[in-house]
Amino acid sequence: MTVEIGQTAPQFELPANNGEMVSLNDFQGKNVVLYFYPKDMTPGCTTQACDFRDHHESFSDVDAVIIGVSPDPIERHTKFIDKHGLPFLLLADEKHEVAEAYDVWKLKKNFGKEYMGIERSTFVIDKEGKVVKEWRKVRVKGHVEEALSYIRENLI
Repeated sequence: MTVEIGQTAPQFELPANNGEMVSLNDFQGKNVVLYFYPKDMTPGCTTQACDFRDHHESFSDVDAVIIGVSPDPIERHTKFIDKHGLPFLLLADEKHEVAEAYDVWKLKKNFGKEYMGIERSTFVIDKEGKVVKEWRKVRVKGHVEEALSYIRENLI
């Protein structure tokens, strides 16, 4: 399945670090920055999460909610949030069903080994639930600022 700009975002319901089941429908009427990342506590993922943390208030100012998704279990998400003071939800996609729905579960290669994992990607979903922007194979440096600029220029 592929996600296309202008189409309704694939719906999902996943456990969140706050102990609740969270669905995309919970955020209708808000802009959503849905970002998929490979693994808690790794250097690139930590930098990205902390960049979102540092810009959290600016996203709130443009009526946008940040949601992170990885295959890590809730317990690991909770440690990650506590360690870095993350003010947004992290969802546990342990069976990678949501990652597959957004077409970010990919064959990866690292040091000659092949394995399936998350391709770092971000989707902006507007207040009506439509995908309006996507970034795939995200490079962490400058990405959060780029996503924030997109929302400021196109969704307010």
